[in-house]
Amino acid sequence: MIVSTTTAIEGRPVKHYLGVVTGEVIVGANLFRDLFASITDIVGGRSGKYEEVLSRARREAISEMKQEALQLGGNAVVGVDIDYEVIGQNGSMLMVSVSGTAVVI
Repeated sequence: MIVSTTTAIEGRPVKHYLGVVTGEVIVGANLFRDLFASITDIVGGRSGKYEEVLSRARREAISEMKQEALQLGGNAVVGVDIDYEVIGQNGSMLMVSVSGTAVVI
């Protein structure tokens, strides 16, 4: 399945628009990851654990969106938007949401 942030796919005209599809994933922060991320913030550098969690959450959200598009009979999703939000008490959770338009190309 083609997933694109653009509204059109070159050389593949849209035959049918099927509707908006979404995927959401919420992940909690782990105490030890927070501790190590804080240390990384103090000494500088990247927080590999947070990057792994963020990458996994994004992949899962896109996968959910693709499944919804398949259920509608689509073979592509165009106009995809990815959003990240910190939610929960004290910002203890991260939500990744994706949305786009399921289409048949």
